[in-house]
Amino acid sequence: MAGVNRVILVGNLGKDPELKYGQASGKAVCRFTLATSDRYGGEERTEWHNIVCFDRTAEIANEYLSKGRLVYLEGRIQNRKYQDQSGQDRWITEILVNQMTMLGGRREGGEDYAPAPRREAPPRPAAAKAPPRPAPMDDDPFSSDFGPPPTEDDMPF
Repeated sequence: MAGVNRVILVGNLGKDPELKYGQASGKAVCRFTLATSDRYGGEERTEWHNIVCFDRTAEIANEYLSKGRLVYLEGRIQNRKYQDQSGQDRWITEILVNQMTMLGGRREGGEDYAPAPRREAPPRPAAAKAPPRPAPMDDDPFSSDFGPPPTEDDMPF
């Protein structure tokens, strides 16, 4: 039987997102932390989550999100192993986001989810450029997909 690996989080960003582009793939990767809080017996408990977004979601997160913003995320949990600077093996648990919704509306001073001028995306690696698209053969790009256009004899009415 197949399992389900699905996470839904609503919380506040703990730091501004950090956007990078992969060296080989050129894919956008954005990382930030998210705080979620629960109450147990009158005591509030905060959990911190390591969040990772990819592609266009990563670029949107970098452009519009900032520390303290409320956001709804859906994704999956992933544990991965890495080596720290001293060569020790470490494990990290991350939430890989596949859907993001910005919540909270306006902040004090009327600030909304407008692009943040403080950060710009780093330049994409040269290998990340998309190949040029071929020019269309005629005015109707779908004409060859469905054969010749219908004639009056083909119409049922």
